[in-house]
Amino acid sequence: MTSVPTPIPSRTQFVLEGIKHRILTGQLTPGQALVETELAAQFGVSKTPVREALKTLAGTGLVVMNQYKGVTVRMVDADMAREVYDVRLLLEPEALRRSVRRGSSLDTARDALERADAATDTAQRSLANREFHRSLYVRCGNPLLGRMLDEVRDQAALVSAVAWAANPSWEREATEHREILRLALDGDSDGAARALHSHIASFVQRAFPEAQGKGEQE
Repeated sequence: MTSVPTPIPSRTQFVLEGIKHRILTGQLTPGQALVETELAAQFGVSKTPVREALKTLAGTGLVVMNQYKGVTVRMVDADMAREVYDVRLLLEPEALRRSVRRGSSLDTARDALERADAATDTAQRSLANREFHRSLYVRCGNPLLGRMLDEVRDQAALVSAVAWAANPSWEREATEHREILRLALDGDSDGAARALHSHIASFVQRAFPEAQGKGEQE
């Protein structure tokens, strides 16, 4: 039987998810060069799907394409962290408030929290953390709001990966996650939103204290 070649879009998606996973779990670090030929060999594909995947990742803000330096994993600094977390602070608590008021199921959030608690490495914990936060806002009733938060979700995870490498603070964040979920399950939409706002703000304050106050000065 003759095998049917995998179509290019499927190969591109395969490479895209593979590179993204490596970035968000710290296997590829900020500033690291992403060479098309090397990635193509690693994933067993031609350079075309690698090139398309890198273009998509550049659009999401995870990699930077420069005609002189090539493609690199995006660097994380205080300015980048502030930009991403400003968006989260403005949108994510409100999305959670709406989810709770709609009586949306939080089973996925509970499951993600359990996976994070049972995680044996940073990669598993990072993925579970991303899923926990997304499950809080995805059923807010406003698809556009959800998509806007999805757009910064990967960048927020990159910030977290860098911060955790310098200061593993996930136990504190796990405690805050449990309190946010408790308030949400109790139907306290305002309390859950306040707890989430505090959780997001305190993380960036601890991880990037130099980012504080810059937004007000500009």
